[in-house]
Amino acid sequence: MTEPLHIDRRADRVVVTLDRPEVRNAIDQATIDGLHAICQELEDDPRTLILTGSGGVFAAGADIAQLRERTADDARRGINTTAFRRIRSLPMPVIAAIDGYALGGGAELAYAADIRIGTPSVRIGNPETGLGIIAAAGATWRLPEIVGDARASELLLTGRILRADEAVQWGLLSSVHPADELMDAAHEIADRIAANDPLATRHTKRALLADADQHPQLELELQAELFESSEKHRRMTAFLDRKKTA
Repeated sequence: MTEPLHIDRRADRVVVTLDRPEVRNAIDQATIDGLHAICQELEDDPRTLILTGSGGVFAAGADIAQLRERTADDARRGINTTAFRRIRSLPMPVIAAIDGYALGGGAELAYAADIRIGTPSVRIGNPETGLGIIAAAGATWRLPEIVGDARASELLLTGRILRADEAVQWGLLSSVHPADELMDAAHEIADRIAANDPLATRHTKRALLADADQHPQLELELQAELFESSEKHRRMTAFLDRKKTA
């Protein structure tokens, strides 16, 4: 059986391509299993993750043939939810490079990323209510954080699908690039991340994901650790030296 994910491992990043073009990269159990395996790898060896899809599609949704047969017990197991929450919680940033459709579970996978970029052909949204279910793998709590309560309500209650320009206006995408430049743009973002101190990046993400009642004490503790790091001293010394010679 063909593997559902194509994985490109590099020293400071991993590129994961959803690769089921015959079903527009629909997310099935094998895809979820593969995503868990990648999460385990990146939890053990933190690197930036770039998620994308093959064949001009990010992911057109969950695999409906499998979804149709799932039961109440399956719903309570949170099959997709568990994987997407794990992606969201990865130590280093996650970039979703979206081309074409990102619908239903595909959209919720994109919402789990820290940074989302796309192409002009992006169509993103959650049509689940039209199929008799709800968007239960992150959309109901992540979309309000990303686009605000009112816009999240409109998207989820109507099943509206956003075009790329609308997604940028709403803050769902950071930027739009021609399809043949999308991965270059994703790697440019990963390059900027890689130029920074990895521990400071990890601590920043941890602070961003923290519950409101953890602020500001969490930031102060994270900053205290960084203030004692040799990397902070090295980078600040280099900055001051450059300033002297500028």
